Amino acid sequence: MPNNFTDTLFQLVRSLEKSEKRHFKLYIKRSSGNEDLKVVELFDALDKLQSYDEAVLLQKLKSIKKPQLANIKVHLYKQLLASLRLLKSTDSIDLQLNEQFDFAHILYKKGLFYQSLKILDKAKETAKANHKVNFLLSAITLEKRIETLHINRAMQSRAEQLATELNEVNNRIATLAKLSNLVMLLYGWFIENGHARNKDDENKIDAYLHAQLPSNAWEQTGFYERMYLYQSMTWYAYIKLDFLMYYRYSQKWIDTYKNTPLMIRVETGNYIKGLHTLLNAHYDLRNHQKFNEVLQDFETFALTDRVRLHDNFRTQAFIYIYTAKINQHCMLGTFAAGIKEVPYILQQLKQNELFIDEHRLMLFNYKIASLYFGEGDYSSCIDYLQKIINENVEVRTDLQSYARLMHLMAHYEIGNYELIEYLAKSVYRFMSKKDNLTKVEEEMFKFLRKSFHVTRTSMQQELQQFLTIIQQLEKQRYEARTFAYLDLASWLEAKISKKPMSEILKNKFMASKKRN
Repeated sequence: MPNNFTDTLFQLVRSLEKSEKRHFKLYIKRSSGNEDLKVVELFDALDKLQSYDEAVLLQKLKSIKKPQLANIKVHLYKQLLASLRLLKSTDSIDLQLNEQFDFAHILYKKGLFYQSLKILDKAKETAKANHKVNFLLSAITLEKRIETLHINRAMQSRAEQLATELNEVNNRIATLAKLSNLVMLLYGWFIENGHARNKDDENKIDAYLHAQLPSNAWEQTGFYERMYLYQSMTWYAYIKLDFLMYYRYSQKWIDTYKNTPLMIRVETGNYIKGLHTLLNAHYDLRNHQKFNEVLQDFETFALTDRVRLHDNFRTQAFIYIYTAKINQHCMLGTFAAGIKEVPYILQQLKQNELFIDEHRLMLFNYKIASLYFGEGDYSSCIDYLQKIINENVEVRTDLQSYARLMHLMAHYEIGNYELIEYLAKSVYRFMSKKDNLTKVEEEMFKFLRKSFHVTRTSMQQELQQFLTIIQQLEKQRYEARTFAYLDLASWLEAKISKKPMSEILKNKFMASKKRN
């Protein structure tokens, strides 16, 4: 049976660009060994496959028999990595530093101690300039070994200098480890649970932060220490639904790069993530102008070679820019314009499926469904929501709940009243089981149950009452997570005024521009 992307070698071959394939051919053909010629044959065969099927692959291979295949695949995998390392070394500070360390180690083994130390000195300067603290630990450790065992020069002062350097580096690494762990743990908490649902959740996340945050975190001035600290506080604020705090720390995250521009190239992935976070903050606060400014900066940055020529950065930028564009269409009510971009988004998702995780796919399906719901194309909205509902995944249970709620609303708009009664019970059970019910959802279910028995003439009054309740709940912080995903107020205003949601949102946007 074909297996699209589970074979690791096939994944690697599929991820290669034309320039990388060309470089590999040049790299491997420098050797004329028989095994390497078989490696080229296997590479060419894999490159032509659309999905991995070992039976089909063996039919294409003339000189490779089944018993040989596993070993040749391992050899090809290693050769591809070696080729990529050579090609990408000029593009990565980490690869350059590791290469210099390897050279220093080789010279040390050959007994050329002064040459080894000279390389280590230069590498350490590069590492310091690029805030690569972890490399410094390896470099100083090798330097200490050479000085202790083989060099007979002013040993007392040199020993003190190396000891001081090593202590400083160890202290920084310990702090960095705690801060980077905190970022990862808070992000993991959000992916699993979503936003804080109540005071109990908030107390847990407060206690968690204070237990994990290093006592000296706010005194640190290094780039990575500040970046990880602001990332931690950003996730903390987002989980707690404190959108103003979320904005402040996402801006500090980006300002850390502005204060050290060199690090935009060194830590590009985190810079892209920071821009995405800042856009989300402006979206949550409905800062239309600032949102547009950051999005324009992001799109300009995405056109640079640093992003375009790097698989991961290019994919990251696409995901975050188009998530932001959909958010912008939802803010402005330009749903029809957003829907026109959907074919391109789907094409890119398919083209880059190797690099996109299920959480991002789920989020895109939800965002696209939101566009169709806003435009009044409820059947298409349901199609995209079904992709989320039918997936049996254990991430973002809050998003799965909102997908079911929007799915229910879409059927309500279509008029599938018989189905709605069954769906309402099913969604209520799902959200109760996941402990995701808020006051907003409770009121939503009350409205739907009541609407089955209300006459058309009384419906306007019921809608107005429901809108009044929603407007009151919008002011409560723990209810904000629902409004971040479902614009219930605009939906109800559209139904009461019998206007399209797009018109309601456009009017809100124009009113906010006048206020500003």
